[in-house]
Order: sequence, then structure tokens, then C-alpha cells
Amino acid sequence: MTTQAQHDLADLPEAQALQSEGVAPLGGSEEVAERAALQRVPGLSTELEDVTEVEYRRLRLERVVLIGIYPDGERHAAENSLAELAALSETAGSVVLDGLLQRRPTPDPGTFLGRGKAAELRDIVAETGADTVIADTELAPSQRRGLEDIVKVKVVDRTALILDIFAQHAKSREGKAQVELAQLQYLLPRLRGWGDTLSRQAGGRAASGEGIGSRGPGETKIETDRRYIHGRIARLRRQIKAMKPAREAKRANRARHQVPSVAIAGYTNAGKSSLLNRLTGADVLVENALFATLDATVRQSTTAQGRKFTYTDTVGFVANLPHQLVEAFRSTLEETADADVIVHVVDANHPDPAGQLRTVREVLRDIDAADRPEIVAFNKCDLVDADTRLILRGLEPRAVFVSARTGEGLEELRARVEETLPHPAQLVEVLVPFDRGDLVARIHAAGEVSDTGYTEAGTRIRARVPAALAAALQDYAVA
Repeated sequence: MTTQAQHDLADLPEAQALQSEGVAPLGGSEEVAERAALQRVPGLSTELEDVTEVEYRRLRLERVVLIGIYPDGERHAAENSLAELAALSETAGSVVLDGLLQRRPTPDPGTFLGRGKAAELRDIVAETGADTVIADTELAPSQRRGLEDIVKVKVVDRTALILDIFAQHAKSREGKAQVELAQLQYLLPRLRGWGDTLSRQAGGRAASGEGIGSRGPGETKIETDRRYIHGRIARLRRQIKAMKPAREAKRANRARHQVPSVAIAGYTNAGKSSLLNRLTGADVLVENALFATLDATVRQSTTAQGRKFTYTDTVGFVANLPHQLVEAFRSTLEETADADVIVHVVDANHPDPAGQLRTVREVLRDIDAADRPEIVAFNKCDLVDADTRLILRGLEPRAVFVSARTGEGLEELRARVEETLPHPAQLVEVLVPFDRGDLVARIHAAGEVSDTGYTEAGTRIRARVPAALAAALQDYAVA
């Protein structure tokens, strides 16, 4: 197997990337080609050179090797996915030492890579001093055990890694409960025991002399753990359900006052929180890390005419998002499903923006939000050239190009949001006495004012307003 020099993946020339696919060896022997199928991916190493960064993190950084498989013709997509896995690993607090891809049509049911390639992986792990292997997919329990038995270090999969990041970033009581629920749902089918150490069943041992103290309830440790997890899952579901009325009450209050909502959704680390801060002047946590935002953040804004609406910063999505997380975070994702408009933020500088668009829209379909009006915003456009913008425009002809860092395109995005917000139902023309300034304020906050004038009798306003406000203004209608 050939070892390629570690260098930045972004600087890898296309010709070298194609060469890394593996040229058919002399004679075209399929067996020789298969021997070279497990190839290293350059540019994934994130090993730290400055010890102060380790001290800053104040934790023991795991040293990991990443692995993945891909069918013929999918090498480029597999490299992008492995690069994202490297970013996830860094966010979880790990040092990526190496990345390996194997070309094979389907995963091996026993060891994911196959026993021969797993043995090669064991040698690489020993060579690099890694203590963890992370697979770029969700492993079956048997695959994880089979691979661990060969490589002799801990093996985790993409789902476990994402759950670990969520556990680190959850801050609110509801967020922590949602993460724990997802973790337990993932753990339940993966419980395993080792020999007699987890057994509480006496079996025939009592008769053979072990006697008093050896006769238990006839339940193994795994069975006890499984029963405990089922009970804990039930309790967490009840807790999350009990938190739902408070969230619904806030949404109902906004609905009662006819305050439209705009959800900022998109791929993780696309810059959603930065965009919210620039649009509203909020001070939401911004971090160059995946899943920095787990709890929905709602901030108020106003249109150019003074109409109030809200922006909601939501949890980011990622390719192959674990179904446990989609289920556990369904209550948080409801903020997106209930929004009047969705601003779909895409990282313009990402190597696969089309994949980001596809992934987010799949999740939006899962939460029944696919029918909401959508505005695609390509963020970080200050990092891309004119040719890339043309490609992105081909993906989404009506997209807005913005930069949360420089402020480019924000006014266009605001205008598109105001244009897309639902319009109030009824057109009214009223003369409001000067002593009813509260009604004038409500008209501006909840309606769209097209004309305002002043007479001796009061303020004359022509506007579109919600039905409830129109009823309250009936006594002041102009004939």
C-alpha cells in the first residue's frame, strides 16, 4: 500500500486526486487492484504542533484514524464525507492522524472493511499510535465488535461521534434531555457483556457448591441494564413532552399577536448564528465548530414599514443525520416546521454545496416543513470567486449571495424576507383618534401600512391588518 505525504486537502491538484483513484496495475489483475483498494486520504491529519492548544482545551485529545468505503466512481464524494468526519472529530476534541478509504461495493457484514483490510488497518493504528478508529457510517453492533477484535483499539461510528458532540454542546434542560434520549436509543441495541462478569444467573452453580449468595433474580446484568434504559427512555419522553406546553405557549402568543416567524435553517457550520447576529444585532454564540447551536434562539426584528416578525436560529443538519437525533430533537425542529418562511443558509465555500442543499431538504421533508416558502442564501460569498458564483447560481437561480462577515447582500436578503412574509388578510382605512395611539402602534406592528395622514380628528391610516385587529378597528373605519 502506498503512503502519500500529508498535506492540505484543499491544495490537492485535481490530477493528483484522480491519480489517487489508483491506476490499473500492469496486466490488469483484479486481485492486485483489490490489494491497493485501501488508500490513505491526504490532508486529514490535524495533529497539533503547539502544546499550548492542548493545554487550552484542558482535556485528553483522542488520537483517531478515520475509515470509510466507497463504490466505483464515488471517490470524490467519499473524500468530502471523510473530510467532514475529520471536522466532526476535531469538534469532539480529537486529533486526526490518518484517513483511509477502501473501494468496495458493500460493507463487510463482519468487520466493515473485510478481514484482510482490517488487518492492514491494525498495522496503521499501531504505526500511528492511534487509540480510536472512527467509521464514516453507522456500524452494526457485530461490525464494531468484529473490527475491535482485530484492530485492538476502540471503534466508534459516525452516529456515536455526532451524539458525543451534541452531549458536549447541549446547554438547556430540554437540550440535555433530548441528547440523552438519542444516546440511549442508540445504546440499547448495542449492549454487550463479557463472560461471567455481567451474569447474575445462578443456573446449576448453586447445586454444585456455590450455595448462598449465588442465587439471584435470574437476570443478567445486560437484562437489568436494558430494563433500566427502557425505563429511562420513558421518563425522558415524559419530561420532553412536559416541556412542550411552554414552547407552544410562546408560539401561540406570537400567533395571537400575528407575529410572523422566519426560521434560519441549514447545514451545520454554514454560518446561521453569524447571519442572525448581523440581521438582528443579537449576541448568539458563534463558533467555528460543527453543532455549536443546539437550542433554538428566537430574536425579534421589524420590516422597513415597522411590522414585527421573529428570526429563529435552529440546530444545523448534517449528512446521514442519525434518525435518533431527528426523533429526539423533533420538538426543537418544530420551530422550523411552524415558521412562515425558511431562510435556507448554504456554505458557498463548501466543496459540495449541492449535497448540503439536498441533505437539508431531506430533513425538512422529514419534519413536514418542505412546503414552507424558502429563500436560499449562499453565505461566506466573500470566500468564493466569480466562476464559483456562476456554478452556485446554476444550482439555485433565485438564491441570495450574502456574507455575514462583510455584510454583503444583507439588504437584499432583508428585502426578500419582507417580500416573502405572509401578508395580513384585510385591507382597512381608518381614522384613529390621537388618544388611541395604542391602536396606531398595533397597526404598525402587525400590519402593512400603505398610507398615513393627519387631520384635526386623528391619524388616517390605510393598511392591511390581521382579521382580529380589523375587528378592533371597526368603530374607526372611514366610510
